[in-house]
Amino acid sequence: MAQFLGMNSQVWLIGGTSESVAIAQALAKLNIPLVITVTTASAQALYTALCKNVSTAIKVIVGSMNPLAMQSFCQQQQIKIVIDASHPYAATVSRQAIALTTQLGIPYLRYERASHHTSSGEPDSSQVIELSSFTELLAGDYLDAHRVLLTVGCQALSQFQPWHSKATLFARVLPKIKSLETAIAAGFTGDRLIAIRPPISLAMETALWQQWQISLVVTKASGKAGGEDLKRQVAASLGIPLIVIARPQIVYPRQTSEIWEIVAFCRQC
Repeated sequence: MAQFLGMNSQVWLIGGTSESVAIAQALAKLNIPLVITVTTASAQALYTALCKNVSTAIKVIVGSMNPLAMQSFCQQQQIKIVIDASHPYAATVSRQAIALTTQLGIPYLRYERASHHTSSGEPDSSQVIELSSFTELLAGDYLDAHRVLLTVGCQALSQFQPWHSKATLFARVLPKIKSLETAIAAGFTGDRLIAIRPPISLAMETALWQQWQISLVVTKASGKAGGEDLKRQVAASLGIPLIVIARPQIVYPRQTSEIWEIVAFCRQC
């Protein structure tokens, strides 16, 4: 298989999502050397099998970087192409990567997982409320007197702290010590927390909402891969309002939701 980059140059894949693993697999088949960055050890583990089963040079690095660290990283790793497959809500990472690649003249491509699109055969979505941000949500009275399930990630939970006295708040987080500590610091007690790793089945999602007698659910516009479609389905079946927080608005120089376009981009560059 042809080597598309120079001997020491690499593609930087900003990863950590399930889609980024599929992207890494596709590029590894072309023998393209990859350096993948993730923010947690659990995200690093997603690539373990891939690293064992391919001959391509793949490095997975754990940690966060500020703009200066990113610049040094690109120089040290001889980065020639950046594929940004970070989480849809990791806006800071994407904005920093865009600024850096523009400054250094490095080709950049954003992989943006497909958004939810309503189809004619879909359950009634009249219960779905789409808001632009958490700020819009918390400035209104959407949560008032409700039993609310928050499936928004642990980092957003601190914003809901003032609402513990106005609503009954529950949260679902990842089964990690740091996630639980963050939730507890945001005022959630053990009986208002469930720690579970996605994907979550339709039956389990439905049972959880019923067990806690949930009357309102808040989630992110994470697309099918993030469980948004399934939550819409459960909301429709149970008649429970679902608030969906839109993704951060970022102007990407170039983006795609197709892995084959990433492969073509690397070939061109």
